[in-house]
Amino acid sequence: MLTALWHLSAAIRGYLRFYMPTNRAVDWLRSTGGVKWAIPLALVAAPAYLGLTALAIEFAARPGFGWLNVLVFLFFWNAAKFAIAALLSPFWWLRNTFVLPRAT
Repeated sequence: MLTALWHLSAAIRGYLRFYMPTNRAVDWLRSTGGVKWAIPLALVAAPAYLGLTALAIEFAARPGFGWLNVLVFLFFWNAAKFAIAALLSPFWWLRNTFVLPRAT
């Protein structure tokens, strides 16, 4: 049973990693060509997602719109992903510059 749950969670993670746009964007930001865009993109995306979070909270507080709490979580999670990507981008840049061998 534990093995089945492990494989199911791995399949879901693989699906979300490949098809969700923000996951693809963060994966690109970790690459050698995208690490220079991590901070500028995070300065735009994180406040935008936080604004959408605030807007979704306002709508979710109305009667009958409780299902919008899923969007509140989703928007906040995406804002956190981009903010963390901006914080970690100097380390990714160092890793890509000094640790990985350069392809010629």
